[in-house]
Amino acid sequence: MLSSASSAPAFAAADLGATSGRVVLGRVGRDRLEFEVVHRFANTPVRLPDGLHWDVLGLYGGILEGLRRAAARGPVASLGIDSWAVDYGLLDADGALLGAPFHYRDGRTADAAERVWERIGPEELYAITGLQHLPFNTVFQLAAAAGSAQLAAAERLLLIPDLLVHWLTGTVGAEATNASTTGLFDAGTADWSPRILDAVGIDPALLPPIRLPGERIGPLLPYVATELGAGAPREVVAVASHDTASAVAAVPADDSSATVAYVATGTWSLAGLELDAPVLDASARAANFTNERGVDGTIRFLRNIMGMWLLEECRRTWAREGRDAEHPRLIAEAEAAEPFAAVIDPDDPSFLAPGDMPARIAAYCRRTGQRPPADRGSTVRTILEALALAHARTLRQAAELSGRSFDAVHLVGGGARNELLCRLTADALGMPVVAGPVEATALGNILVQARAQGILTDRHEARRLIATTRPLRRHAPTGPQAPWRAAAARLAI
Repeated sequence: MLSSASSAPAFAAADLGATSGRVVLGRVGRDRLEFEVVHRFANTPVRLPDGLHWDVLGLYGGILEGLRRAAARGPVASLGIDSWAVDYGLLDADGALLGAPFHYRDGRTADAAERVWERIGPEELYAITGLQHLPFNTVFQLAAAAGSAQLAAAERLLLIPDLLVHWLTGTVGAEATNASTTGLFDAGTADWSPRILDAVGIDPALLPPIRLPGERIGPLLPYVATELGAGAPREVVAVASHDTASAVAAVPADDSSATVAYVATGTWSLAGLELDAPVLDASARAANFTNERGVDGTIRFLRNIMGMWLLEECRRTWAREGRDAEHPRLIAEAEAAEPFAAVIDPDDPSFLAPGDMPARIAAYCRRTGQRPPADRGSTVRTILEALALAHARTLRQAAELSGRSFDAVHLVGGGARNELLCRLTADALGMPVVAGPVEATALGNILVQARAQGILTDRHEARRLIATTRPLRRHAPTGPQAPWRAAAARLAI
């Protein structure tokens, strides 16, 4: 909770995840970091006749309500917005939104990559962007939209956090950490790639200028400030608007000379290393690693892993069946389940879309000659072991490809609450896992704003502040590596 007597400046973070959003109010001083979630709201996709969309107006309304609550607690110095990556809104010549933004899980991009590769091959695309292949990257979404009336009428493309900033301030821009996920961004120049835009037929005028984390964007539009009340944020600051970039900014590493290894957990698990330069060679492309921007020009060298999405989809299925699907019960059942009863690849394409995840896991096991999990506990344990294996495999590959080493891993985000996942990840890696903070994304957002105000000097000071003020748990490995090696070998079946 925030101290009402504190004189430290207050900052508001609007943090949007794939299933929910929140507005967090934080106070930052040189040796203090307090925060409070002042509003939570659902992020529920909407299926329309043309596909799956985000309810972006509902998200905007949730942010405004959260800011009203924050402003009621006293003056707010600034606001930053972060969200997931790749999705965008299109504006017409009058600045009006052309329809609800598509959801990255919509199926319209199924064959879009092949159309892009006919114009610019995957090798050249990776050499420019350093971006892992995901079928829903923005470049492929735009290829899927080619020839549509909506794209033809568009004058400007704004990624989701930039769209919300536009509505609040009237400005346009593309924050770099999110822009770097689009497949349109040059990893070397840190700007839009003329070669890619020309190859796929995108008018460069569609894309706004790049902003950097920490850039002060400007004040709220007058009518927005009036609506929010006297304590409304004085300005909006460009934070690391890709939620993973904000989460990595909050990794509590207190040694600026060490390689930072992390797993940012949520709907996805993002496992990787923080580097000072991209890795753009053929080996990195073959391993499907991505080079995305972080704060201070750092590179997030990582790979996406289908994260707690698998468990959350299971929970939704069980809840629809009227069964208790609360986390404590499920984790207790998983603790009691037999280890490695089944081994699954969490990134199998069959797990991407919403639906009956327990049935899909059972079908995967039958397809690979394994016995499906016998019950809920076994299903949950299978998911968590699969994630731990994927975390370990990805981090080892990142070290090999980059020529860097590490001796501990920071696991941040919602998965840091899951002690079984943390222990399994430590066992799979054979090295300690430091769990926390849970609210890493919002804290990273807030700390970039604090730097913009001159309260903190650099990301190392910000990280040390988290390390000394937030509760962290250290999980040492507890068992031999042989069972994990055997489980990894079973993925080849």
